[in-house]
Amino acid sequence: MTVAVPGFLRLDARPPIEMEAAPAPGTVTALRPTAVPRPLIATLAFDRDAAGHQPQDPAVRRFWTAVIGPGAVADLLRLIAATHTGRRLKEPLHLGILATEGLIERDGTIVLVRPRVPHLGEGQLRRLHPTLRAEYRRLLDG
Repeated sequence: MTVAVPGFLRLDARPPIEMEAAPAPGTVTALRPTAVPRPLIATLAFDRDAAGHQPQDPAVRRFWTAVIGPGAVADLLRLIAATHTGRRLKEPLHLGILATEGLIERDGTIVLVRPRVPHLGEGQLRRLHPTLRAEYRRLLDG
C-alpha cells in the first residue's frame, strides 16, 4: 500500500484520496461568494408581567413544539436565555415563525421577547391534536 502525499490526487492509494479535500484543523476557510452570514441581534424583555409558562416548564416543549416545531421552540428558548444574560446572538432561523405566532416582536436588530412563554391561544389550540388539546386544557384548569 502506498502513502498519500499532500498536494495531489493519489489514484493508486486505496481508496483513491485527494489530499486537499479538507482543511487542516484550526485553519480558516473562505466562505463561498453567495454565503451571507447571519447578522447579530440584541434581545430585550417586554411584557414582563404577562401570564404564561416558565421557559423550563415541560409544557413549553410538549405543546408549543406541536404548534411551531422543535427548531422554533429551541430558538425561542435561546432568545429568552439571551435576554436574561444580555448577550447578542446570531439571528435565529425561525424568527419569522416566532413573530407570526406573536411570541416575539422585531424592531430592526432588536428582538423583544417575553420572559415567560405565553399560553396557547384558541387558534393555536385548534391546530393541536384533540388529545393534546384536551391535555393542555386540563393542565390550565388544574
